[in-house]
Amino acid sequence: MEAINYLLKFAFDTFLMILVLRVWLQLVRADFYNPLSQFIVKVSNPLVIPLRRIIPGVGGVDLATIVLAYIFATLTFIIIPLLNGGPIDIISALYLGLIYLIKQTGVLLFIIMLVMALMSWVVQGYNPTQMIFSQLTAPILTPIRRIIPSIGGLDLSVLIAFLLLNVINILLGGWVPYWSML
Repeated sequence: MEAINYLLKFAFDTFLMILVLRVWLQLVRADFYNPLSQFIVKVSNPLVIPLRRIIPGVGGVDLATIVLAYIFATLTFIIIPLLNGGPIDIISALYLGLIYLIKQTGVLLFIIMLVMALMSWVVQGYNPTQMIFSQLTAPILTPIRRIIPSIGGLDLSVLIAFLLLNVINILLGGWVPYWSML
């Protein structure tokens, strides 16, 4: 049963991160023709396009994709306990789904910044993935770079962002009951 739980959680988390990336790419107006952007759009289109007919976007924000991401985050707390024979509390699942969506967005940001930092050591020249990651993290890292400039060519903005993400993660962890963590 643990293997099934793991695979289900992996599937939910993967699609949740794809949906979060789709919204994030739209918000930062990232390059639509980038291969990574095209992959995200093509994978998520089958579920997003039909939902867009019901839920329109507002002010450049794709509400249909946000609602779909919230549904997937909430389903994580409904389907996995259901398969394990545990009780299901819809109100708790709705609350935990929202907290989980926020937490997974932070995890995704952490992963992207970590990969971006590692790529900066290895990749020489133009790389489409590195370019899209730079566009995605610019709204978070640019304000930090204004406050703390590079010191001898060393960019500490990613380290400060990691610290802030960990603080937010600790605060969110206090809002989630221990029994609900997957």
